[in-house]
Amino acid sequence: MNRSVLNFVLAGILAMLVAINWFGARDYRQPNYEFMPNMVHTARYDTFAPNPNFADGKTLQMPPPGTIPHGTPPLLYQATPQDAERAGIELKNPLSATKSAALDRGATLFGRFCQPCHGSSGAGDGLVAKHGFPPPPTLAADHARQLKDGQIFHIITFGQRNMPSYGAQISADDRWQIVLRVRQIQQQSAPLTAKAP
Repeated sequence: MNRSVLNFVLAGILAMLVAINWFGARDYRQPNYEFMPNMVHTARYDTFAPNPNFADGKTLQMPPPGTIPHGTPPLLYQATPQDAERAGIELKNPLSATKSAALDRGATLFGRFCQPCHGSSGAGDGLVAKHGFPPPPTLAADHARQLKDGQIFHIITFGQRNMPSYGAQISADDRWQIVLRVRQIQQQSAPLTAKAP
């Protein structure tokens, strides 16, 4: 085929495509055609709405036993004093107390989750304790100072006595940063001799 004829044919095809694109342009104010409307508009149930798809009739389901959230390593401990001691032996804080970013984050988290009960200085004089809730023991007490980092991490994770569990609210890294803040508070406080709670 002659080169000039080929160029003429290609130019004609280009002109035809431009014309089709120009005159056949769709109205963007109109929605696209839905080939599979059931995939777009599926049946939706609100979190607490009744749901006939489950045996118990509830939409919100508990995760299967042993489920671990994605990206969260398993913590093979139970909420018992024995496991708290074992955590103290086996768990070591992976964060360095020399990093100011970790200390700053720990201070922020302590202020958010711990200070309402423990107070800003860890003396057990937070607002919750001032309004009738039993005050927690001071973090400057000998017993608290003797806790290993892993034990403090375990207490934050599973709770202890009146203290609730924060394992679901605070990530593992953030719990270790709170441990750094507790140690910082203990270093800044004068040692107190107190009975173990």
